[in-house]
Amino acid sequence: MTDYANLLGPLPTAAYVTDSQGRITYFNEAAVDLWGHRPEIGKDEWCGSWKLRTADGDPLAHGDCPMAVALREGRSIHGAEAIAERPDGTLIPFLAFPAALRDETGRITGAINMLIDISVQKRAEEQNQLLASIVESSDDAIVSKDLCGVIQSWNAGASRLFGYSAEEAIGQHIGMLIPADRQSEEDLIIGKVRNGERVDHFDTIRRRKDGRLVAISLTVSPVRSASGKVIGASKIARDVSERKDSENRIRLLLREVNHRVKNQFAVILSMIRETGKHTPTVAEFDRQIRNRIMALSRSQDLLVDGDWRGATLADLVDDQIRPFAAEHRLEVSGEPITLSIVAVQNLGMAFHELATNSAKHGALSSAKGTVHVEWTLSDRFRLIWKESNGPAVEKASRSGFGKVVLERVAPAALNGVGHLSFQPEGVTWTLDAPIAAVMNTDL
Repeated sequence: MTDYANLLGPLPTAAYVTDSQGRITYFNEAAVDLWGHRPEIGKDEWCGSWKLRTADGDPLAHGDCPMAVALREGRSIHGAEAIAERPDGTLIPFLAFPAALRDETGRITGAINMLIDISVQKRAEEQNQLLASIVESSDDAIVSKDLCGVIQSWNAGASRLFGYSAEEAIGQHIGMLIPADRQSEEDLIIGKVRNGERVDHFDTIRRRKDGRLVAISLTVSPVRSASGKVIGASKIARDVSERKDSENRIRLLLREVNHRVKNQFAVILSMIRETGKHTPTVAEFDRQIRNRIMALSRSQDLLVDGDWRGATLADLVDDQIRPFAAEHRLEVSGEPITLSIVAVQNLGMAFHELATNSAKHGALSSAKGTVHVEWTLSDRFRLIWKESNGPAVEKASRSGFGKVVLERVAPAALNGVGHLSFQPEGVTWTLDAPIAAVMNTDL
């Protein structure tokens, strides 16, 4: 009789023996460690595990385990996979290598089984499958290559970004994605990778299959062998075209804002200078400057509300004149028109000066006075401000800031001509300018 204790006992691999009926006659301590259970010699059958499952996790009767099959069929089985469930609930996947034992006459006398714990391999497989799933489902392009630059793997994100299928890309040199003027980047990247260095968030340009260029952010990491030797590189590329476009738009907007702020400063400085020339007291100067800057601010609010695309002339008139007049005393008529930014700012100043003067000396200072604002859009832009039913008006004896705005500043800004007349029945201001200088032509 074979001395199984001396033969199988020292082995680090789980091993056990049964008689011809499947009753366990011997097991080593490695088998106890795998099962988490010590079976009864001569009583427990087929397998010493507490419970069994198939490789898919379904319950498996001991009488259907690989050992039972091998014994019943009188053959050897090489690497049948199953799962041992320990009493504490731990699941241990294993490979079974049962073989029937025969005497000199060929009669089956029992069976011997070796069990290989594959828990570590299974965890590695699951982790690899999880990583593969993450890589494949990533929106980013994830590509691996060897140190010669030959593409080894290519995920769906890479296909979407660069336009090549995995079949087209794998085996090709990574240089097919690099524009001619950026080929030197690959040498720099490979040099860093060979030294075990990582390249983080490197913004560059790559070429798609259709020839279009795409802005990407590139991260490159060394790929190492089991011994730690660098054998390739893993690249993650993210399309940053929208981010780059946004950055360019922000830069353009900042330059535009800077330009507009400087223009506003120039207007305010001009206000201060001209107002100072025509105001007799500090208190009056303070009041006029405050009111004029507030009027400028109202025009600014209209532009901000319209995302700096301009504002309608009707809104501008309403915004600047309503604070001075009840609705029934203001008549506005004209075709719809969206003004350019320059027109909003300058016509806003003009309407404020007209309304301020009217409230102090003109039609809006009288209970029955009215103001009519009308414009036409034919071959040119023509606007008329006409006051009526107010006190008799005399021509101004001096040229104040308002007169300068109405006759020089606003018309000049719009490449037009402004005329201010002081009729006995009320003030009239006309503006004649090219439509292109007044209208927002970008809409």
